[in-house]
Amino acid sequence: MSRRLAAIPGVGPIGAMLLSIKVVDARGFKSARNFAAWLGLTPKNHSTAGKNRLGVITRAGDGMLRTALVAGATAVIADMRRRETRSWSWLKDIIARKPPKLVAIALANKLARIAWKLMVSGERYRAVSSVLPMPT
Repeated sequence: MSRRLAAIPGVGPIGAMLLSIKVVDARGFKSARNFAAWLGLTPKNHSTAGKNRLGVITRAGDGMLRTALVAGATAVIADMRRRETRSWSWLKDIIARKPPKLVAIALANKLARIAWKLMVSGERYRAVSSVLPMPT
């Protein structure tokens, strides 16, 4: 499993090893969002009277695993700025609008969701021309 997860850009061998060790059964999570929330990569939800307001990033869960994913996301962002080899238009748009650390958390969240999908399905990571599309 860790070899399959290491193929995800930004996860690498250390993040993949941590994911495979810390997450015993990925099927225990109902969705990828629940998995990302368990890692502490999603905003805290303040909902009342039908209004959904998102707060700060919770930082719940395993700190070492979250740190590895955020460091990997930061490396992907730095590589993209340096070489501009990856064409992730949604990431370029976010970089232009938001602070760098917030962009790294958003990308780490996306990487965690991809990792969950690969752990549940048993598939391998496939790089597509528009890798990591942002949901609309």
